[in-house]
Amino acid sequence: MSMKTEDIILHRLHTQQLAKPACEEAGAVVSWLIAMQAQEYAHAKWAIHLRSNGLTEKAIEQSFNEGIYLRTHLMRPTWHFVHRQDIRWLLQLTAPRVHAANAYYYKQLELDAKVFSRSNKVLGKALQGGKHLQRTALAKALKDAKIIASGPRLGYIMMFAELEGLICSGPREGKQFTYALLEERVPPVKALSREEALAQFVQRYFTTRGPATLQDFVYWSGLTMKDAKEGAEALPAGFIREKELIWLPVAVDKKEKVRHTFIMPDYDEYGMSYKDRHDIFNEGARTFYSHMIIVDGKIAGTWKKKDNDGLDMDIFTTLNKTQTTALKKAVERYLAFSG
Repeated sequence: MSMKTEDIILHRLHTQQLAKPACEEAGAVVSWLIAMQAQEYAHAKWAIHLRSNGLTEKAIEQSFNEGIYLRTHLMRPTWHFVHRQDIRWLLQLTAPRVHAANAYYYKQLELDAKVFSRSNKVLGKALQGGKHLQRTALAKALKDAKIIASGPRLGYIMMFAELEGLICSGPREGKQFTYALLEERVPPVKALSREEALAQFVQRYFTTRGPATLQDFVYWSGLTMKDAKEGAEALPAGFIREKELIWLPVAVDKKEKVRHTFIMPDYDEYGMSYKDRHDIFNEGARTFYSHMIIVDGKIAGTWKKKDNDGLDMDIFTTLNKTQTTALKKAVERYLAFSG
């Protein structure tokens, strides 16, 4: 079968749980997507809502505070949501690549193995016994131990500890994030070999992101093309390969009423999962990362929240009556969620 642009868009809307969201719990959304970029915390929660059966912001926050899913650094040097069942094997696979990406900054900030060993011991001692501490408290503990830890240096010390599987997110205190020891926060799960983890990673990526390419997977995961090819070789029967595209077929009825239009969260997986994003760009699209409006699966404009109420929108494509109505409903849904 030949994949046209509209076929790719519709298929991805389904596999990313945007067309017919059915997940009843926030953890189920995060687990389905393996990892969700989450440096913009409020937007990342909105991304979970979009893929759920009407989850409230309160319910999404509660699942986070209960540790069902976590927020940490993995795959790339940025925050991601990850389910507690997946965090260990994802770190096992991707942390070495993130360390390699960070190596220049480690050197510039005079962070070597000796410093990291000391800082990890301090963080471990401060958090042991089920404590949940904010970054400011951990920075003080490091300072008391005569470790310089402020600004970017503190950020990389904390990221190193996350990548090593020492710490992860704890419950929030008001609007502030806390850290916890991963082994105290995350229940034990069956360990996977690297080969098992890689095979699962690639299979779940193409199940939840397809149609996509190996180049897309490499971009998104932070792994190498060698890793991608090795994992793809283990894909079970049923996956389709057409030229560079790989996907697992899903039942898609083009006449069925599904959601194609929504206010896209910043850094959403609908875009960030792919190196090549030309399929979702309308003519006139000027940016990608920030405040996008999706109409019929394509970027149709940008938005920003007004100080009082509503959204200011810059639409750079002509919308018909049906699209205009769908966009109005999408705006109402976003405002009802975000308050």
